[in-house]
Amino acid sequence: MEVNPLSIILVKSDSKGDRLLFRYPFQVKQKNDHSGSNRKNPYTLNVVEDLLQPPQSSSNINKENLIGFGDEVLSSLFAVKMELYNKKFELKVNDVRFVSHPTQLQLRNKLKDGSAHMLINIVFALQAVASQSVVKCYHDISQRMGIALRHEERRRGYVSDQTQLMTSTHDDGLQNSQEAFGIILETSSLAKNIKKMYEDLCGNGLIDIRINGWIPLSFCLPHKAHQSHLGGKIIEPEDINRCLNALRPYHSLLLLYPLTELNNFCTLDGSPTLKRLLSQYSPLKNLQTLALDCDLTLTHVFELTAHLVYWAKATVIFPICSTNKYVISPDPRLHRSSPLMDKFSEAFPGHDLLKVISDYSLPTSLGQKCNPLFHPSQQSHLVQTIIWMLQHHLLLQLHTYVQYMPLDNMMRPSKNGSSKHRTPNTPPPRGGNFVSSPYPEHSRAESESGTSTVSETPEPRSEIDVIPRNMLGDMSFTSNEEEKQDYQEELLLDFPDDERSSIFKIPATNNPEDIRLFAKLCRRNYFKGEHHIEEIMYLENLRRSQLLQLLDKFRDVLLTYETEDPAIAMFSCSS
Repeated sequence: MEVNPLSIILVKSDSKGDRLLFRYPFQVKQKNDHSGSNRKNPYTLNVVEDLLQPPQSSSNINKENLIGFGDEVLSSLFAVKMELYNKKFELKVNDVRFVSHPTQLQLRNKLKDGSAHMLINIVFALQAVASQSVVKCYHDISQRMGIALRHEERRRGYVSDQTQLMTSTHDDGLQNSQEAFGIILETSSLAKNIKKMYEDLCGNGLIDIRINGWIPLSFCLPHKAHQSHLGGKIIEPEDINRCLNALRPYHSLLLLYPLTELNNFCTLDGSPTLKRLLSQYSPLKNLQTLALDCDLTLTHVFELTAHLVYWAKATVIFPICSTNKYVISPDPRLHRSSPLMDKFSEAFPGHDLLKVISDYSLPTSLGQKCNPLFHPSQQSHLVQTIIWMLQHHLLLQLHTYVQYMPLDNMMRPSKNGSSKHRTPNTPPPRGGNFVSSPYPEHSRAESESGTSTVSETPEPRSEIDVIPRNMLGDMSFTSNEEEKQDYQEELLLDFPDDERSSIFKIPATNNPEDIRLFAKLCRRNYFKGEHHIEEIMYLENLRRSQLLQLLDKFRDVLLTYETEDPAIAMFSCSS
């Protein structure tokens, strides 16, 4: 796998010259050579060139190990000049890419020749096909290691002692360098740190060592760290940053490990607020509620969440509640011999995972699974099974998205050639005479029958005209109806004429509050299929019932569909 290092090499350079001090792994099986001594006939000649076969490219990788480079060659390559000190170093040879950050150290005790400087270079050998994000991470590790060694050299002369120990071991006249590397590994703490670093990078991608038993060095290789809970899926740091930038207060945190296992993750020199966050943690709380319970700012809770997510200790979900709708993941990787079966049986004795997860073959909400007659312990058990399946990425949560799609109903012309619906280009004249009717349905029927409700040439009214007392109520109602209708027109003034015609056919347009909310959400682009209803509820401070009623009233022009939230889809095995 291209994210694993092929080898870690330690090279030093000072006034005494350059030297390869240590490399790990150092016991590498060379490729089988079928020429030379392996020939059956000792009198046959080697074919120097075969014109019928293209020349094979040389490779320096054998079973994810570095081969073909001698100690002298590596020391010459990585004992760089002074111009490359404290800078990124990258070199590609055949199918191997070397990455490091050469660091210059100020020696605590000068050498015998009076020199007070030393170059230390910790080089990572990678496959040449490794992505630039992987190369960047390994350069970061080398740079941090150099900073830690520089500090310890200044404090205790640690690097000078370690390099002297390694050099004397090489000078003892051993048979080969591999035997010297073995002795160095047993006696040198720096060599043990390099070995531990290599094993961690090839294992879970999480480095946790202490240089000289004092300086902690922690690092996360996200490409490797997230493979354990995502089934081998490689996650790029850019994907994690994109997800963390999409964090919202209505999201929640889901730990992938028990709280007892995360105590070691909270080191003594770590942030005490992380322990406070874990003490109040619950997947039923959103981040905003969690911030209030921990007495922390929401920004700091976001930072702690990003820290846990980057280190593959947690993932981002929507808070578990009765309205959440779940379905089986497209790639659950479940079978009778799956290790998840035994793991689920240990967590929930007497229950079969395949039987439990089969209830979510179709999208099912948690409220549909909860029976009002359930005992609280049964409801808690149901929630715990949901949490377990989400931790192992067996379930996906579906969110409802809304798409505004007005019907293509063109306005039908009336007998006189005019449209039966008014348009913003022909607003009704104010102050005209209206055919009064106390029933809106009656007025609508007259309008559809072709009878105009508005006088095009209103007769002038003199100031001495007396309005009968029994007509005051009708005139007041007519004026309100006109203002209401004009107000509705103004709310949808920026809509195209054909869309406005389709919307006015919906009975809900008679309610000013509904049409006002509908127009506002449309103008703010919430109905373009990019915002689920939970996000709309949070951003606009709406109740779920209020938003669902609006969607139902305008279902003629609003389509809904259910899919996964793209902001957190990266943390599912199927994405």
